[in-house]
Amino acid sequence: MPNEARYALLYSDYETSTVLRLPFEKFSIITVGLPLFAFLFCIIYSVIFHFETATYTHCQVFNVLPSISAAIGNFSPQRQVWQTAIVLHAVPRFSIAFVYLQHHQNVLYQNDQWMGAVACVLNVVENISLIILSFWTSSQHYPVHEKAFITFILMSEFYMILIYILQRRCKKRHKESLKWKKRLLITNISSILVATYCFLRHNSYCEPYVYSGFALAEYTVVLTNMAFHMTAYLDFKNKDLVVYRYGVALTER
Repeated sequence: MPNEARYALLYSDYETSTVLRLPFEKFSIITVGLPLFAFLFCIIYSVIFHFETATYTHCQVFNVLPSISAAIGNFSPQRQVWQTAIVLHAVPRFSIAFVYLQHHQNVLYQNDQWMGAVACVLNVVENISLIILSFWTSSQHYPVHEKAFITFILMSEFYMILIYILQRRCKKRHKESLKWKKRLLITNISSILVATYCFLRHNSYCEPYVYSGFALAEYTVVLTNMAFHMTAYLDFKNKDLVVYRYGVALTER
């Protein structure tokens, strides 16, 4: 064998050597489970140990639930727990975005594949904005936090809508996944509308419990967003995520 060919073969083997192989079901549970645990911890811990401060608003009326920014960004150890979870789940989230990109190249018709690329960009920007708003908190860096939050909401909504459309246009539909995506998308959008209404009403009338309604709707927005991403469990069931030295790929189990 010529030296060039031998070196090329060795290089190719090195590039495609498996670093990690993990059932995608476990991978998706870990990826979504990290922020889910941190989210629940922050809310529950704030209600138990920082109730009055966490539920306080400028209206000075009684409320029973803190907003997410109050529960996570204003206290320790909640802030550290949340930020740690977001950092740990960031790389897996980026990996899933590119796994979906590869998946859409295989299951979409040629004319629709550009939408798969757009969905990947939306997913990546959503994740980046989540990292920014988690580390630049509203109490310390409000202008940055506000812009990152708006970007996160817009990107997540556009992403969920586009992914639902793509699922409907695939060569072969995954009916169960499509059904759950539709339910979660409708609930998510409805919760945003309810949260907006409660927020505006609270600021206008300063009524008791209205801000708690905003907080509950806000929780629902976050939880349905997590659940929507969790539907990757259904999309890639019975597949393994294989991490190579310079990339990731899905393989049949």
